[in-house]
Formats: sequence, C-alpha cells, structure tokens
Amino acid sequence: MLRIVLFLVLIALAAAGAAWVADQPGDLVLTAGGFRISTTLPRFVFLLGLFAVVVVLVWSILTMIWRTPGRLRRRRHEKRQARGRHAITHGLLAIGHGDPALARRHAEAARRHAPNDPLALLLHAQSAQLEGNRDEAQRVFRAMAEREDTRLLGLRGLFIEAQRADDAVGAVMIAEEAIKLSPSATWASHAVLGFRCARGDWSGALAILDSNLSAGQIDKATYRRQRGVLLTARALELETMDRDVARESVMEAVKLAPTLVPAAVLAAKFESEAHQVRRAMKLVEAAWLANPHPDLADAYAHVKLGDSARQRLQRVETLAAKTPADKPGHIEGQLAIARAAIDASEFARAREVLAPYVSDPTQRVALLMAEIERAEHGDGGRARAWTLRAVRARHDPAWTADGYVSDRWRPVSPVTGRLDAFQWQTPVASLPSDKGATIESSAFEEAMLAAPPPKRVAAAPSESPAEPPVMAPVPAPAAQDNSPPPAKEVPKEAAKGAATEAVKNDEPAVTPSAATNPASAPAESSPPAATPVFRTRADLGKPASAPIQAVIPIVRAPDDPGIDDDGPSDEFTEQIGTPKAQAGGWRGFWSRWGA
Repeated sequence: MLRIVLFLVLIALAAAGAAWVADQPGDLVLTAGGFRISTTLPRFVFLLGLFAVVVVLVWSILTMIWRTPGRLRRRRHEKRQARGRHAITHGLLAIGHGDPALARRHAEAARRHAPNDPLALLLHAQSAQLEGNRDEAQRVFRAMAEREDTRLLGLRGLFIEAQRADDAVGAVMIAEEAIKLSPSATWASHAVLGFRCARGDWSGALAILDSNLSAGQIDKATYRRQRGVLLTARALELETMDRDVARESVMEAVKLAPTLVPAAVLAAKFESEAHQVRRAMKLVEAAWLANPHPDLADAYAHVKLGDSARQRLQRVETLAAKTPADKPGHIEGQLAIARAAIDASEFARAREVLAPYVSDPTQRVALLMAEIERAEHGDGGRARAWTLRAVRARHDPAWTADGYVSDRWRPVSPVTGRLDAFQWQTPVASLPSDKGATIESSAFEEAMLAAPPPKRVAAAPSESPAEPPVMAPVPAPAAQDNSPPPAKEVPKEAAKGAATEAVKNDEPAVTPSAATNPASAPAESSPPAATPVFRTRADLGKPASAPIQAVIPIVRAPDDPGIDDDGPSDEFTEQIGTPKAQAGGWRGFWSRWGA
C-alpha cells in the first residue's frame, strides 16, 4: 500500500513540474561562435531529457559489450560446475547401491568438470575403494590430506586403508595426527584409546579419556565408569610390582565404579590385608548386589585371614542370603555355598544346595557333584560319570565381549578394542534353543549314576583255615550287547549224525550236555555277578561280515580327478598355431596357407 501511495505522489509531482515548465513564457537562445539556436523552454527540457536517455542507452550498450567475454566465461564455468555437481550426485548414488562401473564413470566426469571440488575427490576415492583399487584410493586420500579444507577427511580415509592393510602402527599414527587437528574426532580418539590400552599405557589412556570429556564426546557417568576400568587395569598390572600405586588406583576405581567386580575384589583384598574387615565386606556386598560373581564370593569367604573352613561357609551363606531366589544371580550364591561346604567337608549341605540344579546341570554344577562323589565316597566311577556330564552340560556365565569368551576380566575387547566391553553373562553359543540335544547321555553315565555308592567293608583277620563257603545259586546274568547269542537246542538225530561223522574222521564228538557241563561247573564257585555296566540293547543287530574278494578291483574315487594322459593344453598355442605357423615373412605366409 505504501508503494502505491509513493508512486501516485511521484506522478503528481512530475505532472506539476511539467505544467510549471509549460506555463513559463519566453525563449531560450544558445550561441556558440557562428552557431545560434533559439527554442522555447519546454522544448529545451524535452530535448535535454531525450539526450540523457540516449546517453544512458549508449553507455549500457558499451558496458554490455565490454562485459560479454566475462559473462560467457562465468556461464561456461557455471555449466561445468553444474555438470560436475550432477556427476558427483549420481556417482555417490551409484556408490550407495554398489555399482562400481557407474561410480567410476561419474567420478571421471566429476574430476573433469570440477577438479577442485572436495566432493569430487571424495567420489574418486570411494569409487576406487569400491573397485578394490587400494593404491588409487590411498593416492587420492593423500591428496585430500594435503589440502586445508579436506585434511581431516583425507586422514580418515588413510586410517581406514591402514586398518584394511593390518597396519596398526600406521593407523594409530594417523589417528594421533587427526587428534591434533580436531580433538573432537570420535574415531581418532577411540583408535588411540584402544591402542594405548592394548599396549598397557594406562596413563596415556587416562589422558585421552580426559580429552574426550573436555571435548564433550562422553558424559560424566560414562567418564566415571571408564576411568574406573582403566584404574582397575593399572592396579591389576602393578599389584605385584608397586603395591602402593596399585592400592591407590584401585581405591579410586572402586569409588568411581563400585559395581565393577575386579575392582571390588582387589580393593577387598587390600583392605583385608590391612585388617579392615568391615570395610572389605562392605565393598564386596555392594558389588555382589549389582552383579553376583564367584570371585566376589571367594573374596568374601577369605576376607578374614585365619578363619576355619566352617567359618568361611557361614560367611558365604550370609552373602548368598542377600540375593533373592527370584533374581538371575541366585545360582551364584548357591554354587558358592556348595564350594565352601565341600572345603568344610559338609557334603550333605553341598548336596542340598545343588539338588535343584542336578536335573539340568551346568558345567560347574556337574564338576562340583563329581568332586563331592570323589571326596565323600571315593567313588571314581560316579565322579567320572559326572565329569562326562560336565562335558555335555550347558555353559556357565563367563567374561564375554563381542563374541570372545575369556577366562579372566580384561579392560578392552580384543576384537573391536572397545573399552569396558567384557560382561559377566552366558556365552551366545550356549543359550537354549528349540533344537534337541545332539549328544545323548551314554549308558555308562546313567548306569554309574543309578548304581548306589560302594560300601567299604574291612575283613577281620582269622588264623583258622577258612572253610569253603556255601554259594547260593547264581541267577542268570542279564543279556548284554557284547554277549554271544544263546545256543539253540540240537535235535537228537542231528547229534547222533554229528557223532558218527566225528568217529569216521577220528575227531572227538561233543554232545550238547557235555558242552554245557564245563560251563556250569566254574559258575558254581564264581563270585556273584556285579551290576551290569551296559544296558540291554536288543534293537542293535550285529552286522554280518562281508566276504573278502579274491581279486580287489582298483576303482577310482568319485572325487579323484585322475591323471590326464594328454599334456596340459596351451590356449595361446591353440589360438596362434604351431611355431612353424608363427614364422614371419614368406615362409610363415606359405605355412599358414598349408604349403
């Protein structure tokens, strides 16, 4: 609205000025030498305005002609930039859907139309990576690392190529250079942190962790946890070399991460050695409530030096009672009680706490039962049976990180280099599935577990001669897998015929009654038959022995390629002919024509 009002005001002023000029009387005379012009004032004003318009028009034409080459160059440059952007866009799309040929073609077009564009260099490097041309990719990334605007991106590409080439030292050097340029580079800080942890440089790792906190890459809670992990790792390494530094480190670690199992165990050990029993017990209890672990139970049992095995059992029972039965870690408390009960020779107590887990035991449960059988009754057979069950039993929780199972806690994953990656959990390979057991329990195992434990009977010495004992009739033993088939009854006529043939051939004749008498005589004085080790398996038949052929033919195996009588074919010779046909000049020409 304001513009319309202003426009009308300007028109009114122009009209008023034109009316004023038209109302002015008189003539305007211009004399120059012998040149004299006389005109009225309105006409003079009109001619002056027309002259100004012509001057402006001529100036515009001259300016346009002067600027035309520059405009043509800019337009041509803009067209090239547009083509380059188009090639970069479609090249990145080709890399996204995995077309190396199309990506290479667009990369060449982008390099031709926009050689200084950072995205063109990135497209060229990524297309080379997609094709597997690592040398070309490294060359482009080096060129990017030399430029100011793409230096960090070039270092990132060189870091990835060094990782692919298994050059750990080169990768870490590149990552350290990237940290100097940009401390907030997450990939570089993680790489340097993992390398320093793997090398055991805990002070350098703590410095990188402080830098990550200052750059805002991690929050305060994550920083406290990771710093506790690094301090625990340093304390475990210096435990036998510098106990003062180890104690100082682990005490700070247990304050930062009180639920960290190795930190609590080591701190409790140092406090126990300093006769601070109550403080050590509180440290273990805090970690046990968050994550029940056998190392915590062992540290709690031995928190007071010089205690007897029964006192350690009572202490472990107190610790296990702190975990409710509905929690997943309840089994760790029961296994700890069983371990302490075995050490205290309380085998009934150990059997009692292990009874709920015997039907579907884990490896630790089966091994504890084997130890109980061996220590309580000296029954090696039942102990071996439980050991066999332990081989096939489910795995217990272990320190696991990225699919790697370790027998001890580690601060860094050996697979990915991730800090604080190990967790106390059941390995993935032993998780329950819908498939049945592939290995069935053996007959030996079931027979040994079903048989009662042996009783040790001590025989009293006697000076009088022992009379032969009167043996009770022995029942027939159960049929076994390896027992011979029972003899069939032979008719009397067949027996007489066999005896007649034996007399003719001067051989002793054996009748069925004579054959059975020797076997029954020793059976009267033999001891009672023991419980059979193997069960009856009547469904297993014995395979008949195949006759051996007089002449065994030589048959080639299906996967045997054999020996080719003909020599290896030379594809190059087949294409260009024999050496005679390869001769040059007229001789080769006539030989190729068959002359």
